[in-house]
Amino acid sequence: MAFVATAGSVQALSRATRYSLAPPARLQLSSTYYADYAEIYRTQESVRTVVSFLARNVAQLGLHMFERVGDADRRRLTEHPMALMLKQPNPWTTKYRFIQALVCDFAIYDRAYWLKTRISSDANGLVRIPPQIVTPEGDNWLTPNAFKVDGTSGRTIYPADEVVYFRGYGLDKDVGISPLEALRRTLREEFAAGEMREQVMKNGARMSGYLERPKDAPEWSDAARDRFRRSWQAQYSGNGPGAGGTPILEDGMQFKPVSQTARDLQYIESRKLTREEVAAAYFVPPPMIGILDHATFSNITVQQRMLYTETLGPWLTMIQEEIELQLLKDFEPTPQRFYVEFNLREKLSGAFEERASAIAQAVGGPTMTVNEARALDNRPPIEGGDALIVPLNVTQNGDQNPIPAAPPDETPA
Repeated sequence: MAFVATAGSVQALSRATRYSLAPPARLQLSSTYYADYAEIYRTQESVRTVVSFLARNVAQLGLHMFERVGDADRRRLTEHPMALMLKQPNPWTTKYRFIQALVCDFAIYDRAYWLKTRISSDANGLVRIPPQIVTPEGDNWLTPNAFKVDGTSGRTIYPADEVVYFRGYGLDKDVGISPLEALRRTLREEFAAGEMREQVMKNGARMSGYLERPKDAPEWSDAARDRFRRSWQAQYSGNGPGAGGTPILEDGMQFKPVSQTARDLQYIESRKLTREEVAAAYFVPPPMIGILDHATFSNITVQQRMLYTETLGPWLTMIQEEIELQLLKDFEPTPQRFYVEFNLREKLSGAFEERASAIAQAVGGPTMTVNEARALDNRPPIEGGDALIVPLNVTQNGDQNPIPAAPPDETPA
């Protein structure tokens, strides 16, 4: 049994130190500004949108445990200790928040960690460890021998069997490589473009331009020119009291507007391009995150079905298999008979009317009682509503006394 660490010892680690991940997981967004992966998630709207989309759609799925009874039969386990632990990993975290944090960690860092803990004398639990404070250690090229956890209250080393370790492909190392690394140039360009647009807008892009003074105007002294410049900037630029007003010019001067609008700055196009690039890095269809340029009702419907197969399917398979590999052995001596599975039925079964029509055609008759139908509408049951109503024109194979569709003709010949 690998559930050795107690919940109290985990809480004693305190919070994470900011740049403790080795090597430093930071991106250079400008000549003077470096942002770690967590800061990218906090500040980059496109990254936040795509990562949150993935995490929310995985977290809302139920995670169930099953036992294989036969080649074509299985039994769902609801009271099994591991099933109860997956339903609520620890007293402070719901299943939704736990899975949401797992997907966010993996999407941002390409790695995630669960620590196996003892919640009480007869109950086990799981606690998320922030990836930025964990360093895999050991010379084993197949998997780490231990994990070093650095918090503000000190350092703790946990053996490998006390940690559930999720990681992506890491070339020559058994540690994932963040997708944000592949987006380094895109995010840097977006940051620089955003800084430029903000500066242009801040410095009077609503009506920027230059003043033209006729060449035959009276000669301007340096003091007069400087006084006029300072007066103009104080009155009509930035947040001056006359900004947006009508200036009175002297000596035949003319104002030549050269303002740049949001269209000139390609603001919308640039933001959309960045979101598309981030979505492509995470294999998310653009219409799923609000890019509807080429969206139609039919292709959005198809892409919604593809979401839980092509987009989220690999994520779900990875999570299921890691849980089976690293957790089942702590609960069952023969883990091959057990497995976990995300519940995709409600997401892939289509609309209610489509399901009802397909099921009725498959079985050849009604499949729902009156009380079952009333329960769907939150109505109370009625007497006699638990019997399945069968139309008169429906019979089963082997029925020796079928009900005729119409009474026999008793008219004498």
